[in-house]
Amino acid sequence: MDASFPLPVFTENAPLYDQLYRHIAGAIQSGALSPGARLPSKRRMCALAGVSMSTVETAYSLLAAEGYVLAKPRSGYVCARLLPPAPAAPASLPAAPPDPPRWAYDCSTSAVDTSVFPFSSWARITKEAVYENPGLLQRGHPQGDQPLRAALAQLLSQYRGVRCTPEQVVVGAGADYLLSLLLQLLPEQRAVALEDPGYPAAYAAAALHGRQAVPIPVDGEGMDRTALERSGAGLAYVTPSHQFPLGVTMPAARRSQLLHWAAAAPGRFLIEDDYDSEFRWSSRPIPAVQGMDRAGRVVYMGTFSRSIAPAIRVAYMILPPALLERFRATFSHGACTVSRFEQESLRRFLVQGLYGRHLRRAGNLYRKKCALFAGALAGIPGAVLSGADAGLHFLLTLPRYSEEVLVARAAEKSIRVHPLSRYCHAVPPQPSTVVLGFAGLTEGEIGRAAELLREAWK
Repeated sequence: MDASFPLPVFTENAPLYDQLYRHIAGAIQSGALSPGARLPSKRRMCALAGVSMSTVETAYSLLAAEGYVLAKPRSGYVCARLLPPAPAAPASLPAAPPDPPRWAYDCSTSAVDTSVFPFSSWARITKEAVYENPGLLQRGHPQGDQPLRAALAQLLSQYRGVRCTPEQVVVGAGADYLLSLLLQLLPEQRAVALEDPGYPAAYAAAALHGRQAVPIPVDGEGMDRTALERSGAGLAYVTPSHQFPLGVTMPAARRSQLLHWAAAAPGRFLIEDDYDSEFRWSSRPIPAVQGMDRAGRVVYMGTFSRSIAPAIRVAYMILPPALLERFRATFSHGACTVSRFEQESLRRFLVQGLYGRHLRRAGNLYRKKCALFAGALAGIPGAVLSGADAGLHFLLTLPRYSEEVLVARAAEKSIRVHPLSRYCHAVPPQPSTVVLGFAGLTEGEIGRAAELLREAWK
């Protein structure tokens, strides 16, 4: 390289050493500088480029560190031999998906009322967690920090009848993530029985891990035990306390049947997803199936996404001893996916009684919202409501319109409702039925949305 070699045109957008480095590296990559070609000495490059010695030294050092040039004694810097660049990828990118429509009223089943979030309490305990626990900057336990797991075990024992020790608790960033871990722990279970209608995310998780999702019909008492027996599955995912989306509660007899199914063959397990059991309007929360299990065949899963907020990405599962051993053998090298500071904040929220206070406040608000929305819609002639005695959604059936018409007419009023068929996989959906969530709407919005739906569905 000499004065005839094209030198970079320096701009003010980047440091001079970086511009010089990128110019020479690009010449080597393109072949303009052949392998073995010598770069000018540092002094010569200073004169050619009109830059300082420190600029040239920094650029040459970067080139040598990244292997573009080799420093040879008494020879200076020579260009390294690089393979020719791979063919360029297509320049066009996939078209971006269109922005989702903006709804005036979104009857989402996963939203919460942010006005009831305990901002001041959460800010205080978060500050305490940060300033009082510098050790939380270190790597934590793969299952989550022991103090939080102990607090969760006590909470679940007291309020859900779950029988476990802190050692059985696994904390993770969301129920979907934990379900993914669980499927990895059970590679031998190729067929997974799933409720139909049921959670789309559970079907997606099964497909992602190469499993056969076997839809099992849900009747008035939950997953059909006879269909489960015929399915050939060794793993069943259920939402017994408040089936999603139908809202039915599994009675003790059906729970006992599923427990007997799980215990009848080696390696069978039930996954109990207790996603919103905190909210019941006509009775106390139903004890968990896990508390009835004596054979160690139930994996209990829960989350704070509905009871606190979806952005609080903290979920947990209780592993029976056999799966706990597998978990430790498989995932002990990793780290918990929830920040240790967030774990400590949540622990304080639980043990200081703030969670119980928040649940009472949120429960009273959601009970009022449910009664307001259901009462307003019940006045639509021919409308039948179901599943409104618990949880943050219910079903509405209006036989004179098809499901498609109900959804379309609501959309004309800028109201988003979900058809029941969205959650059905093999069974036909109950005709003329939509799923309505209410937690994310204010009381004023509920009143206005109900008025608009009465107009749309009159």
